[in-house]
Amino acid sequence: MSADRALIDAVRTGLHAAADPSKRAGMQAYMKSAMPFHGVQKPGRDALAKALFAAHPLPDERTWRDTVLALWREAARREERYMAIALLGDRRYREHRTLAVLPVYEELIVTGAWWDHVDAVAAGLLPELLAGEPARTAAILRTWASDDDLWKRRSAIIAQVGRKRATDLPLLYDCIEPNRGDREFFVAKAIGWALRAYAWVDPDEIVRYCAAHELMPLSRREALKNVA
Repeated sequence: MSADRALIDAVRTGLHAAADPSKRAGMQAYMKSAMPFHGVQKPGRDALAKALFAAHPLPDERTWRDTVLALWREAARREERYMAIALLGDRRYREHRTLAVLPVYEELIVTGAWWDHVDAVAAGLLPELLAGEPARTAAILRTWASDDDLWKRRSAIIAQVGRKRATDLPLLYDCIEPNRGDREFFVAKAIGWALRAYAWVDPDEIVRYCAAHELMPLSRREALKNVA
């Protein structure tokens, strides 16, 4: 790997310096995490990422990708994984975020296997691929929607929660369809979230969809939460 070890070391040193031991247990309990925390909350992580990523620019796509993966795979504390996701989404590397990096997204989704990791990638980064390469990305998400891995299914469903009027509605419905009867909480909740997000754009359409389709009670409740 061509990871930038200086940046990785700086991230670890910075997190250790910013650690608040009094917050560790609470953060770990809230996230139901087997991996321990330093005790660095989001504002502190954001400030650290801003400073360190500016101080350690990465020269090319391979170094950026490998540094993200090294931070992720070698993480001993959960905040190191949050910093890997922050580096993945950093504005300096926007041009690198094409379908070529999708295997990295997939690894973080499958091995992260919890909503904090998964949602940051699925709702935060997959929309860029849909905007830049819509046909190819949509085809992949349709495949993910029927995958054995529940986190890939959740990712396919919530990939458009922030797209508003740019939402590809047929894609959304295609990703929901194989999952409508799934009793898994994180899948049912994802369906409700995705439908509710589009209801801000077209509430009548979501009311129509919910009336026309069987949904898990959680999905229906979440979908119609903000519909008058």
